[in-house]
Amino acid sequence: MKAMKRSTLATLINATLFSAVAGTSISALAAEQETTAKKNQLEVIQVTARKRVENAQEVPVAVSALQGDSLDAYSSAGMDIRFMNAKIPSLSIESSFGRSFPRFYVRGLGNTDFDLNASQPVSLVVDEIVQENAILKGFPVFDVARVEVLRGPQGTLFGRNTPAGLVKFDTVKPSQEFEGYGSVSYGSRGAVDFEGAVGGSLTDRLSTRVSVLWQDKDDYIDNRAPGFEQKDALGGYTEQAARIQFLYEGDDFTGLLNYHVRDLDGSPIAFRANTIKPGTNDLVDDFENDVVYHDAASRATQQVESQGASLKLEWDLANHTVTSISGWESAEIYSRADIDGGYGGFSINDVPVAMGPGFIPFSSESADGIPDQDQYTQELRLSSNFAGDVNYQVGVFYFDEALTIENFSYDTANNGVLNGFVSQQQDTKAWAVFGSVDYTITDDLKVTAGLRYSDDEKEFSANRTLSPVGGAATYIEKNVSDDHVSWDLSANYKVNDDVNWYGRIANSFRAPSLQGRILFGDEVTVADSETVTSFETGIKSDVLDGQGRVNATVFYYTMDDQQLTAVGGGANFNRLLNADKTTGYGFEIDSEWVLTDELNATFNLSYNKTELKDKDLAVAVCAQCTVTDPTFQVPGAFGPEDRAILDGNSLPHAPEWISNITLRYTKELAEGEFFTYADVSYRSEIDFFLYESVEFEGKPLTEVGLRAGYAWAQGDYEYEVSAFVRNLFDEQQAIGGVDFNNNTAMVNEERYIGAEFKVNFF
Repeated sequence: MKAMKRSTLATLINATLFSAVAGTSISALAAEQETTAKKNQLEVIQVTARKRVENAQEVPVAVSALQGDSLDAYSSAGMDIRFMNAKIPSLSIESSFGRSFPRFYVRGLGNTDFDLNASQPVSLVVDEIVQENAILKGFPVFDVARVEVLRGPQGTLFGRNTPAGLVKFDTVKPSQEFEGYGSVSYGSRGAVDFEGAVGGSLTDRLSTRVSVLWQDKDDYIDNRAPGFEQKDALGGYTEQAARIQFLYEGDDFTGLLNYHVRDLDGSPIAFRANTIKPGTNDLVDDFENDVVYHDAASRATQQVESQGASLKLEWDLANHTVTSISGWESAEIYSRADIDGGYGGFSINDVPVAMGPGFIPFSSESADGIPDQDQYTQELRLSSNFAGDVNYQVGVFYFDEALTIENFSYDTANNGVLNGFVSQQQDTKAWAVFGSVDYTITDDLKVTAGLRYSDDEKEFSANRTLSPVGGAATYIEKNVSDDHVSWDLSANYKVNDDVNWYGRIANSFRAPSLQGRILFGDEVTVADSETVTSFETGIKSDVLDGQGRVNATVFYYTMDDQQLTAVGGGANFNRLLNADKTTGYGFEIDSEWVLTDELNATFNLSYNKTELKDKDLAVAVCAQCTVTDPTFQVPGAFGPEDRAILDGNSLPHAPEWISNITLRYTKELAEGEFFTYADVSYRSEIDFFLYESVEFEGKPLTEVGLRAGYAWAQGDYEYEVSAFVRNLFDEQQAIGGVDFNNNTAMVNEERYIGAEFKVNFF
């Protein structure tokens, strides 16, 4: 292990004490310590935010990176991609499906839509392939080198559906060196988590890397609904995934082939009827995380299968690089759940059966599935490598997705017999041409300008053959299309060797969207394109002679015709609409510190204020909650219905404050190193829906994690044993809701305790 150097802070303290006693100056001693004992400096973070490798401190984009110890600690406990929630400024992630279908929000912009063709304004790119469908976004995180989060519009280089930002994963690539790792952990509720990778050279030109993941957790949630009692009914899963890569490295040519596959067999997220106290946003006094009261728990399931492949070819010419990236992704899912989260709400032979917990207006048992989804992408890019003041990159991009969705409704009173079915078909084709130019005006000032033309079209149809509410068979077709010119202009000024200032103006759009989950209605809704213009400026600084790093950004954006989703409110489906205008502003601080040679820290903070500005915008409200927005009534099928006026509201799942603190301490011990890692994440209150209500305002959430262990080396092997805990204080809060029936809630993960053994080999 590398020898640990004595703390510079301790050295100066000792020198000060010595000088006070001996009456001598400490300056000479301090200078000597400075030259003889190099400080533990922060590493340079390399990112590919602009499709080339650059120092994160010199990129005129608000970008944060997760890697190394932080990534390992956060992803402990068999966590899915939601482990990143509130770990990076202005980023939050949630899901009403569980381990699949994550929904990303950056600077308050996201999409609460639970339909399987929902588009999101935050894009996920894995190994340079866009993961458009939300099911693809749930692929497990393992053997990953780095995660980057790019905040603000990214529509010039990364294309469609990035008006809020981009989350970017880069997996570990093959190399000529033989290396790998294996880790296994065991934790709460019998959870087992194994992952590993091995790679090396096949020839002097060809190398490979194979990565695998296996996670398993037994069902642990008991069902106590009268007449439906079942021990260990929900909560478990078996997740398997693998990736194999081949890298060919020639003199002027490289080729990288990637194939990956996933298989998930588990339970959907647990819906909990009337878990929120009426008139408050507190959980009921007798809440138990491992208990539900369902009349359809025995039929609940979630099954996901996906696979994909990509081929990256790169030619290094005299002054240019030509890059071709081809991708294919395919996914299938079937997810069935007791949506009302309770039992009863129906009659047998006109006799009402017992219901609970609380009032259940009607039973809701439904499922969604994708029997077939195929996505093809192709990007061709030309980048210059000039030694002069001007460099550029230009490219073309093509996207093609064929998607089939099935919606199911079941008659719980009749043992879950199918009573509603809709099949949707959506075909999307998009293409774009783009370019970006970098110009060095002086040694200290660089500017970048980018432009992209995008053309996007969707063909959609919905075919209802069975209605749970007595509607006739229905077939509806709708097509939408639009084009847009996205652009950005940025400047980076080197104030001195340690401080860079940047400014950026960017414009982007999200293509039109359609929704036609017509199980309970006859309407296919359309949302027109949304456009955003963002202004931001900030500094990126290395301070304290490389032992501190502080990046700060302030931003303001306006969005026209923002695409919104009215989730539930009147029935178990979504309606798309556009808001006239949305504004957002705030700031972000991203910092790292070397406190001593043995103690490192990070501190991140963000503030986001969003506001809807549309006096005519109104949506249906909950069945039983306490609405705090102004309301008015409209005629309905069963009498007057309330509508909430949204003007002035903040966006759903958009916390104003997000903060994260980490501390890492290491100490040489015997022939190895003891380490401990602590992190605290906080997000302020959130609204679950577009309207505001007492019950469906999520409380502030603080979660604490700890990880401690011992690492040592022996020959070509490095070993590590550790124990860890996530959500140390077992804070339980509602993090989502279902409003069309009763006050159903979803709750965050309980405290998790585990231990891990890991070995790296070379």
